[in-house]
Amino acid sequence: MKKVTNVFWISLAVVLLAVAYGTFAPENFAEVTGNIESFLTTSFGWYYLLVVSFIVLFCLFFLVSPMGKIKLGKENDKPEFSFISWVSMLFSAGMGIGLVFWGSAEPLSHFAIDPATAEPGSAEAFRESMRFTFFHWGIHAWAIYGAVALVLAYFQFRKGEPGLISATLKPIFGDKMKGPWGTLVDVIAIFATAMGVATTLGFGAIQINGGLSFLFEGIPSNNFIVQVIIIIIVTIMFTVSAWSGVSKGIKYLSNTNMVLAIFLLILVLVLGPTLLILNTFTDTIGSYLQNLAQMSFRTAPVNSDERAWIDGWTVFYWAWWISWAPFVGIFIARVSKGRTIRQFLSGVLLIPAVFSFIWFATFGTAAMDVQNKGTDLTGLLTEETLFAVFEQLPIGSFLSVIAIVLIAIFFVTSADSATFVLGMQSTNGSLNPANSVKISWGISQSLIAVVLLSTGGLGALQTSLIIAAFPFSFIILLMMISFYKSISLDFKAVKRKR
Repeated sequence: MKKVTNVFWISLAVVLLAVAYGTFAPENFAEVTGNIESFLTTSFGWYYLLVVSFIVLFCLFFLVSPMGKIKLGKENDKPEFSFISWVSMLFSAGMGIGLVFWGSAEPLSHFAIDPATAEPGSAEAFRESMRFTFFHWGIHAWAIYGAVALVLAYFQFRKGEPGLISATLKPIFGDKMKGPWGTLVDVIAIFATAMGVATTLGFGAIQINGGLSFLFEGIPSNNFIVQVIIIIIVTIMFTVSAWSGVSKGIKYLSNTNMVLAIFLLILVLVLGPTLLILNTFTDTIGSYLQNLAQMSFRTAPVNSDERAWIDGWTVFYWAWWISWAPFVGIFIARVSKGRTIRQFLSGVLLIPAVFSFIWFATFGTAAMDVQNKGTDLTGLLTEETLFAVFEQLPIGSFLSVIAIVLIAIFFVTSADSATFVLGMQSTNGSLNPANSVKISWGISQSLIAVVLLSTGGLGALQTSLIIAAFPFSFIILLMMISFYKSISLDFKAVKRKR
């Protein structure tokens, strides 16, 4: 059994305290977290926008820099996984449930319920809805993951450091990272991971519940008991998968996920308003690129309504990606050994972003088309929107079944990957953490998801994300500074050898 460090016990204690607080004082828990979230979004929304924009520039710099030729590993290391399996795993871990949950619901909300600036239901709202959806799920999201993964992979596979967040800060703080300060950094990373993944598990349980209630009479929608049952079943499934390790369970499930996702995407593209989808995709790509800088720094300082929209959507998403960054970053780093920095960033930034654009153009346009043709979707729960869209398409029930299976597998792969990463972080960066450690984290994540659902459903889930992400954002900035300091020296040494 791999050595269990103090980080494991401290992190587990902090997580269980949060679970206990939410269980025994749910109203107070919801009030306190709500107040903290309100303070952060109101006072530090500008900070989230600046940090994430800086991360994007950081990734783009190394994508085109001569330093991009440096390999994430030793010079003779080869990639452990094929390109297709690699992309499938990083995609399943990085987006998964979120794509299915928000695929129709977010564009519809921006179009017909609460547009960013335009009139609800207008042609401008239609264009604006897709542009902001692309913005929230595009380059910025994957840059956050890519930056953290890049730094981790570089220090772990090229410098021989353990796969810990704290280990990446040694060029700045030296041996202090081996003591209490390093423990603090790793505990913050683990807590952000646990909260971020638990939030996504909550989203998954909510949407599976919504889909089942749409397909089968007698199953109530948005029902806490049903959601708990779903979480218990999926917890058993991902525990079995986690037991088999990265090269088996996670890889096979991720490949299955990609096949199912592409199959569902093609069906909706063909059965839905195909020409409108293709035109919307093309038009939005141009609008997205044209307005990227403006959207990145938009704070609407003198318009309180627009400011509230930014806090509720853009700041929430940036916090979501940051809270997921230690988990997804460590996992992507783990499966990316042997690729050059340029190959790595090209794969992490561009391929998932383009697939996300195609996904949202397809499902979002289909939803808005249904809305425009007279079927009002605006009164539905978020998790029911996708299934309501399917009802208006041929073979809608079949599409709903595929979507539920897809969500369930995404649920398993996300939780499976997270248990592996949490196990790594709490066993001194072990590439094969003990099954008992992974199972402990798997159960803890599920408990957090249950507590968050019991204290306010979707609102409590979103609140927890913004809180968990805030402290880790500072660590990401330090990681990038540390990486630049180290790789600059590395690059000079490589140039001298040549």
